[in-house]
Amino acid sequence: MKIEILGVGCPKCKQLMANAAAAVKELNIQAEIGKVTDIDKITECGVMMTPGLAVDGSVVSSGKVLSKDEIKKLLLK
Repeated sequence: MKIEILGVGCPKCKQLMANAAAAVKELNIQAEIGKVTDIDKITECGVMMTPGLAVDGSVVSSGKVLSKDEIKKLLLK
């Protein structure tokens, strides 16, 4: 599983990254977590408000910081 945080590095992006890491750890799943900071790549994904969260190439959230539990629900789908 590949999880990407889409954002330029603001505090909200960092919080989303921490929440995603915590969700992966609690679920005990194998996942690669990365950051996409290139604004052109972010907009190509259709994200107009950061932070964004993509799972396996599909954007599942943008414009808000999901909680650890919200991310866990998305990863279990």
